[in-house]
Amino acid sequence: MNKHNGTAISGICSAVGLTAILGGVLLFDWPKADALPSFARQTGQQCAACHNGFPELTPYGRLFKLNGYTFGGGSASQLGHFAGMVLGSYNNTQGSQQPGDTPAHFATNGNLALDQASLFYGGAITSHLGVFSQFTYDGINRQFHWDNIDVRYARSLTLFGADTVLGVSVNNNPTSQDVWNTTPAWGYPYAASALAAGPAAGTMIEGAWAQTVVGATTYAYWNRLVYLEVGGYKTLSRGPQSAFGVYANGNSAINGIAPYWRAALQHDWNRNSLEGGVFGMAASVTPGWVSGSGADHLTDVGFDVQYQYLADRNSFSTQISEILENQNLSASSNAAIGASANSHNTLRSFRAKATYYRDQTYGVTLSVARLDGTPDLIAYTGNTTASATGSPNSTGITTELNYIPFNHGGPSFWPWLNAKFGLQYTFYPEFNGMTGNAATRNNTVYLYSWLAF
Repeated sequence: MNKHNGTAISGICSAVGLTAILGGVLLFDWPKADALPSFARQTGQQCAACHNGFPELTPYGRLFKLNGYTFGGGSASQLGHFAGMVLGSYNNTQGSQQPGDTPAHFATNGNLALDQASLFYGGAITSHLGVFSQFTYDGINRQFHWDNIDVRYARSLTLFGADTVLGVSVNNNPTSQDVWNTTPAWGYPYAASALAAGPAAGTMIEGAWAQTVVGATTYAYWNRLVYLEVGGYKTLSRGPQSAFGVYANGNSAINGIAPYWRAALQHDWNRNSLEGGVFGMAASVTPGWVSGSGADHLTDVGFDVQYQYLADRNSFSTQISEILENQNLSASSNAAIGASANSHNTLRSFRAKATYYRDQTYGVTLSVARLDGTPDLIAYTGNTTASATGSPNSTGITTELNYIPFNHGGPSFWPWLNAKFGLQYTFYPEFNGMTGNAATRNNTVYLYSWLAF
């Protein structure tokens, strides 16, 4: 899910329509869930077989996803493909939000919330066809919408003397099909406050098109070493977006097909796994669906590294990514649209995260997220927390403690129950170009309970 995250669609393309940038995705994201009890029932495996402190995938979990969610070994019941998730939280920021910055049914600070409730259908449909699908009630904005959908067809064969998986993914969120937790859709934070203020900028591949597009990619995974993927995405029209609960005024549109690409090398040895890769997307965009002023052209290029050490009692993982975005804003800077003060901007999004788990039960995480780029007095001043200088620069440092009591099997009355409890604190030394008290007033305590069943 999204995240929403999965990654949900809150605020896709700000009201000013700037080049499909999703305000606030850099350091705040919707809860994400690809850790499904239905997958555990289908395979007969404990959650810890596929996930390192869910939802981060292990090497086995990555193979399960690449093979189309079709591995067996457990229950084959179609009814068993259904699962549910509920996430509730308490959040408090160092300074209260401004009136109007939170939904009317919430206070300006110190809120208890049902962040979301989701229904899933996930698992094998045939021996080569499988699905991950999520439908969500957003408790913050009080609306239903479709969430991350990933339908896969995959086959295994021998190619150049090595085991190879060839597959096709049809999905509605760029990077949601990826199997490493370095790309945005399944990257850290796996859960975060939707009521705290977020930075005013973010690259388009970090959720700007989540659930408002549909795309198809084809991929090959050779010798458990080389991964290659290519495909494209197209914006859904207003009618389907409304039907799926994701249409909002100010949504932008991709002109034609936006290409997407991914390449990675992974090496597994003993209890270690190391991956390095590149990913990216390019799009011609009509900001705000306003025709007659030309188009913006956005290109995102990302680089990522992931390392995992998974032992019987101890596990450690780290993910690092950097995304560079080049923005040609000939439409947004046109006086008729007026969504950007500049005809050309750049953004750079950097994330680094390290996690340690004891017995797949007790976890601690430290992460750093940094966004910087070209100041823009129009594009980044659309909310009350934005900087008067128009700077997109923000840095967030997050620490998190987790307790996962059922990663090795649930209670006797429901063996497939899983739960994750988290206490998260995010500190902002810089927020939308501001420092000092103007930045630290956005420091956030987030306490959550995440149940999957």
